[in-house]
Amino acid sequence: MADYDDDEIESFDLDDDDPRESASSRDLAEADDDLEADGDDDLDDDLEDADPEDIDFIIAAYREDGQSMVNALSEDLANDLEELITQLRRLPGDGGAVGLLSLVGEVAIIVRVRGRHVQLMLSDNAAANDWPIARDIADYLGEDIPDEDDDDSEPIGDMKILSDLGVSEFDLTTMCDDLDLGSDQLLTEVADKIKIGPQFRKVIDSEFGD
Repeated sequence: MADYDDDEIESFDLDDDDPRESASSRDLAEADDDLEADGDDDLDDDLEDADPEDIDFIIAAYREDGQSMVNALSEDLANDLEELITQLRRLPGDGGAVGLLSLVGEVAIIVRVRGRHVQLMLSDNAAANDWPIARDIADYLGEDIPDEDDDDSEPIGDMKILSDLGVSEFDLTTMCDDLDLGSDQLLTEVADKIKIGPQFRKVIDSEFGD
């Protein structure tokens, strides 16, 4: 796992005192219970795990001792929402951590963990038909999974997940709705908006470059 820091980047401020609670922002213990129950039902046994070539990147961002940090995460976490939440929770962030995952240039996932507070965003609910982690997110959120032939897909989760960091609900929704914007590009724009863009690109180039 590679770490990058930049003294000039000071605005990535993960505030741990956010009282908001929604269907996409829940207690970690409740989330773990739901994920374990879903595992017992073997709901995604028919879905193949994402292979390394399917994973554009999986990255964590957090703030430690006033410094913004960006780390590459294990690609295994791209198939395991419960473990991804656990690993983000273990990072020594001053106010939690954000996970950014892009799959096949088409699926963007944002996971934000602040103590027991968990928020999720999936750019395309139809991805739940293809990828185990997307299925887990839909299940966690209590969202219906669209039929495979349904063309009316949409983002699900908390579109305000990064609003306090500079990515408004409108901005994130607009990016998800832009069919010409790949998921890797979407998350790069997110990284720029929360002012970790240079670090983000360094990690991608060094850890996920061809």
